[in-house]
Amino acid sequence: MKFFFHVGRYFKLLGRVFGRPEKHKMYLRQLFHEIDSLGVNSVWIVIIISVFIGGIMTIQFAYSMSNPIYPNTLVGLGTRDTLILEFSSTMLALIMAGKIGSNITSEIGTMRVTEQIDSLEIMGVNSASYLILPKIVAVVFIFPFLFIISVFFGLLGGLVTGPIAGVISIPDYIDGIQWLFYPYYVTFSLIKSVVFGFIVASVPAYYGYYVHGGALEVGSASTKAVVNTNILILLFDLILTRLLLT
Repeated sequence: MKFFFHVGRYFKLLGRVFGRPEKHKMYLRQLFHEIDSLGVNSVWIVIIISVFIGGIMTIQFAYSMSNPIYPNTLVGLGTRDTLILEFSSTMLALIMAGKIGSNITSEIGTMRVTEQIDSLEIMGVNSASYLILPKIVAVVFIFPFLFIISVFFGLLGGLVTGPIAGVISIPDYIDGIQWLFYPYYVTFSLIKSVVFGFIVASVPAYYGYYVHGGALEVGSASTKAVVNTNILILLFDLILTRLLLT
């Protein structure tokens, strides 16, 4: 029963979030602020993680395919497809749920417990829409770009690490990342990125918006938000993979 209560309240909140905004200029200004705060500030961590993961996957693929009957190009192909299909969309979304999701929950939750949200409601402002809608739009907008950045730097990490580790040459690696490339894989992962972006923004916002108590409750809500966001990401990853890759 508690599960259905949360689901019902979540969709009720979304109804308010996507209600007609009072002042479009105010929302637009807030949107650019959220893109900078939630998206642009996440670029460096995405680059760093992707470079290391790309290098690690290249080395692991090289050792798992060390049998001479396997062509060396499979190393680049495996790294490319793993980055595109799973890491740069799903795994990155799980990581961003911890960074972006906890930020959203703590920000909105702090405003709730300090009665700033109540003040907005008294002034006649749709607080749900004003606080949450720009965050959702910003994260949904920025996630596909983070995906592209992650794939690029992941492949770059493999290109640098593979030859340095002596597991593959640069020409073999480049041939591998070009071999049997299916553009639909990119489309599939971009769709996942949009869905995951919506989950990463909306679920933590829900937990922050309905938090009650003080700083301890805000911290607890942030933990619940990240855990449930990760569960939903994995669930929708399974659903989208079944629907779009069959």
